[in-house]
This record gives sequence, structure tokens and C-alpha cells, in this order.
Amino acid sequence: MECTMAGGTTQTVTSHGGLALPKIGLGTYTLNGIAGAEAIEAAIDMGYRLIDSAFNYENEGATGAAIRASSVPRDQLIYTSKLPGRHHRYDDAVLAIEESLLRTGLDYIDLYLIHWPLPKVDRYVEAWQALIDARDRGLVKWIGVSNFLPEHIERLEAETGVVPEVNQIQCHPYFPDSTQVAYDRSKRIITEAWTPLGKGKALLEEPTIVDIAEAHDATPAQVVLAWHMSRGAVPIPKSSSLERLASNLESVNLDLSEPEVAAITALGEGPEGEGRSPRAGRVLDLDPATHEEF
Repeated sequence: MECTMAGGTTQTVTSHGGLALPKIGLGTYTLNGIAGAEAIEAAIDMGYRLIDSAFNYENEGATGAAIRASSVPRDQLIYTSKLPGRHHRYDDAVLAIEESLLRTGLDYIDLYLIHWPLPKVDRYVEAWQALIDARDRGLVKWIGVSNFLPEHIERLEAETGVVPEVNQIQCHPYFPDSTQVAYDRSKRIITEAWTPLGKGKALLEEPTIVDIAEAHDATPAQVVLAWHMSRGAVPIPKSSSLERLASNLESVNLDLSEPEVAAITALGEGPEGEGRSPRAGRVLDLDPATHEEF
């Protein structure tokens, strides 16, 4: 995985297969209906090019409508959706992918992910095969996973020979998940970060982050998003506020030093008494080894 410059000023992160993603994307969870479509279209007009949705968000129609209404050429946008756990059986997965495409009203889906591995159900390999076949049929261009641990990805590769282009995981300074991020990097899998700003105000009020923000004349949120990018991860923050959307997008211009990145990472991984926050850990206690999402 590498960071490159494309199209003059658009910074991208590239996977082992050649998928190039912008360094920041737009999360769309809870952006539903006409109001959601309008917010997404506004974000696209503002400069967002990576739009993240899911079958279970129930807004594939809204995201598709926003993309179709936008003046931005279709080939400059990357639309993502995700397969829910209840459709891991191969035949069900095929139908779900087809339904995702039909709901959007688009000619193809750029990136399709398995939302969760559900190892207790143990059908994620056949779900992965359905994604491979959908890619080969031209329904989707690129395929990946979400919330997959190294052992899950190793099994996909061993049984199908296909390595995901993307792994979208919960990641933020309280839960840096450096082991998973390093594993993804070793396979040239792009790590995307959901809940990149944590939950609530606690993270953005951390003295370490506030001090770094003041030093750069930036907001705490911009510092956290820049921290993700400095680690090679693509954050996908969600907002319907035009002001916050614009502010988040500006984080691509913020460069943090290695000591600053390390200090932020220490909030979640440093030894007790050496900067580790008592809030460290997943803000949503969803362990991919046990979590079941349907």
C-alpha cells in the first residue's frame, strides 16, 4: 500500500490490486431519505469522492440518488456498499449484491465489502466467493471486507486465492488497533477507519489532541483525521453539517510529525501512567471474533 498524488492535488492510497482511494471518505450511516440524499450530494459537490454505505444502512437509494444528481462525473466517484450477515450463504449473497446495485440505480458499484465475518456462522468464505463472482460479472469493480481479523483474511486467501483490497475496521486514538493496521499494510490492503473520531466529546477534549491542534491552528477533529492518514488509514467520518463536512475535508492538508502521531497513538496503547487514557479501547464493544450482525 502506498500514498500517491493523482490529478494534481487529490491524494490517494493504493491497494495491492491498484484500487486508489481518496485519503478521506464520507460515512453515510443515518443519512437516509431525501434529506440524506441532499446531504450526500452536498458533500460530493464539496469535494468528497469516496461515499460509504451498506445494505443495512437502508440508504443505498439515497446514496445512489445523490451520485446520479451530482455534477461530478461518475468515474470520479467511488461508491461503497456492504453485505449483511444474514446473506452470507452464497445464493443469498448473490441476490443481495444484485439488490444493492438495483437500489442505487447505478450501472455498477465501485467497492463491495462483507460487513462482518461472523465466524460462528462460518459462511464468510462462500460470501467472499459471491463477491468474487459479482466482480467477474461486472456488477462491482473492487471487493473487500470490513471488521475482518488477520486469521479471517488468511483463510480467504488460502481458500480462494483472492486478497481483499480494503479492510474497514473500528479505529480511533482510543483504539488504534496497530496490529491489524500493520497486518493490512503488510498485505497492501487499504485500512479504512469507521468511527474515526470516537463517540462523544471525550476524545476531542483530550489534552494531547487539543495541544497538537493549537500548535497547528487546527481543530481537534482535524488532528485526529490527520492522525489516521499519517498511519496510512482512510477515515470515513459521518456528518450532515456542511461546516463539519468542509472542516473534515481540510484535514488532508494537515501534516503531523512522528512524535505527534506517537503521542496520539499512546492514548490507546501507551502503558498506564504514560499517556494512556482510561477510556482506551473500543467505543463500541464489537469484537469481530464474536460479534454477530445480521
